[in-house]
Amino acid sequence: MAEELLHPVLPAASVREIILRTGGELSTIFEIRFVGAAEPVVIKIYDDQWRWKQEKEIYVYQLLQQHGVGPVPDVLHHGDADNALGRCYTVMTMLRGQPLSAVSHALDRASLREIYRQIGGCMAAVHQIPQDAYGYLTTRVLDPEPTNTAYMTRQFHKKLREYADHGGDAELATAIEAKAARQADLLGACRHAVLCHNDLHEGNVLVAEEGGGWQVSGFIDVENAIAADPLMDVAKTDYYSVHDDKDKREALCDGYGTLPADWSERVGLYRLYHALELWDWFASIGNTAPLEDITGDIRRMTA
Repeated sequence: MAEELLHPVLPAASVREIILRTGGELSTIFEIRFVGAAEPVVIKIYDDQWRWKQEKEIYVYQLLQQHGVGPVPDVLHHGDADNALGRCYTVMTMLRGQPLSAVSHALDRASLREIYRQIGGCMAAVHQIPQDAYGYLTTRVLDPEPTNTAYMTRQFHKKLREYADHGGDAELATAIEAKAARQADLLGACRHAVLCHNDLHEGNVLVAEEGGGWQVSGFIDVENAIAADPLMDVAKTDYYSVHDDKDKREALCDGYGTLPADWSERVGLYRLYHALELWDWFASIGNTAPLEDITGDIRRMTA
């Protein structure tokens, strides 16, 4: 079946091996290796309810490449569900390296600092791509808001409703709402929306060892991209991957470059939003195991 899906772009290819790379809630990714010298490719197969994300990913990858930001995969071909698989799929080049999450535990502190410095640089490059409004991105900004205050106020309200719908703690919801209201003035400090990856954690950053050291070799998975305050990206990487690691945080900021004077306070507010959003997501798919830890994070952030 893989050869059938690849035929429009690689008609003469002979598949040697198919390796499952990830299988998540939204999509499944396979590495395809060929007989001979042909470079391997990636096939991303979309679950039916998320098939609209295919067009978004193609758009965002091409936008990044148009601005010289990357490395990110090249889209070689995309197909609709009219095939033997019955699913939409995208064929992409395979970037060298492996996810940072697979090797970070074995790296020394100096290597981790250098990698996080490079992640900061990648993030800053993404943020050079301006957007006309704030909001969720597909091939355009959906339900655009003219200001960051309007967008984030809407998002906090939306996520708090979801939190309540999934049985979240009412007292904690009040604390979240109070902190968001108390620090609302921070939101107005961002005057212009930019492209945000919005998922630049260790699982989506690829690294490779070369020249005696580890280097960022690319980044992937732009399914969650938004048009927003660039510090939304800094905050998500901080919450998902940095945690309380001072070395990682300092290296990320050093690689990013100049940050606004209020960056720490804004990142703190956005970290709270990302924790709330993550709690809602896990609750919505019935994965209750992480909820207690995230609740603890939220309690500390609102204390």
